[in-house]
Amino acid sequence: MATIDEQVEVLMSGVEYGDSETKKNMAKELRERLIEAEKEGRPLRVYCGYDPRTSDLHLGHTITMRKLRQFQDFGHDVTFLIGTFTSLIGDPSDKDKARDQLTREQVEINARTYAEQAFKILDPAKTRVRRNDEWLSPLDFADIIRLASNFTVQQFLVRDNFAKRMQEDKPIYLHEFFYALMQAYDAVAQEADVQVGGQDQLFNILVAGRKLQAALGQKPQIAIIMGESLPGTDGDMKMSKSQGNHIPLLSEPWDMFGKVMSIPDKAMPIYHKLILGWLPEQIDQLERGLADGTLHPNEVKMRLAREIVSIFHSPEDAEAAQKRWDEVFRGGGSGMPEDIPEHPLTEAKRVLDLLRDLNMVSSGREAKDLAKNGGIRLDGEQLQDVNFEITPDKLPVVLQVGKRKFVRLISG
Repeated sequence: MATIDEQVEVLMSGVEYGDSETKKNMAKELRERLIEAEKEGRPLRVYCGYDPRTSDLHLGHTITMRKLRQFQDFGHDVTFLIGTFTSLIGDPSDKDKARDQLTREQVEINARTYAEQAFKILDPAKTRVRRNDEWLSPLDFADIIRLASNFTVQQFLVRDNFAKRMQEDKPIYLHEFFYALMQAYDAVAQEADVQVGGQDQLFNILVAGRKLQAALGQKPQIAIIMGESLPGTDGDMKMSKSQGNHIPLLSEPWDMFGKVMSIPDKAMPIYHKLILGWLPEQIDQLERGLADGTLHPNEVKMRLAREIVSIFHSPEDAEAAQKRWDEVFRGGGSGMPEDIPEHPLTEAKRVLDLLRDLNMVSSGREAKDLAKNGGIRLDGEQLQDVNFEITPDKLPVVLQVGKRKFVRLISG
């Protein structure tokens, strides 16, 4: 069994608060809380929240999940919190404008597979799954006023994104203040010892959450703020579905493999660090090898793609994904994989409707943009009119979207 000092060393690894004094204080509080919990014969109550603003989690979300897994491995009580109520507003923390508000129906649809996705990292037998509408939905207006009385407007306006909007004369809506209040109440409702989050959650966890707990007679939670964010497939911006640079956990092995292969070479070290958990000396060796030419970037990236697909699917899926990649992108092939899925067609149908029905695009706009940029092909020929009708008498044909999505249309 790990000692308290060993736990603190592991659990505080990779965290960052912007100043050394805060980090020192958080490490001290964590050690004290571990000692206290050990005397009481209980585990720490630890959680991280994930808002179902979209239907899929992505690789960037696994950074906080891996920290939760560390707590699990030390025997602590971990909650995977689905923000079914907070997502109705949407976190404004890293946004320069107000988010669109979702309906309860949209949130419910998005939340359906969140736990299943989380279990790709977390131990299902040791994970408590909760939804924050459980305690936020019953609050009435008097409750909200009482909770809000613990904060000042000035505390919110000094946040970077709100301060920036003030300078640029962009609107800040009153409901956006409620998000931090609701997340703070999540900590209170669970009597949390620890909350894990990314850099964009620094205010919500370290300020709002701790302040509200203290005001309501609880010991303030320890904030575990992860220091680095995973860049998206562009290699620069933080991975985000709204940026279109994400790698969904639910993506097919072949698509996940291809998306990893598309990341810029410069992003490979941080992917090895944050997704594969490589140590600093391993990262240094990787960077030296890439710099002096002893490691070929494409081979390193292919190994990275295989390992990531193996983690979120299986080694067999990773092997099949690489085989398909080789068929399409390495010399000698026709440019099409061998194992193209088939779809029967019984009547004339527009390409746009087919793409939607087969989930090959997320919207009509995406389909039109792809077609405009040569990203849709029929039997290898570019198709620019998404309203083009495919009829059963012209089958079979192969419909291709982008570089990695294929379907063979056959007579049904």
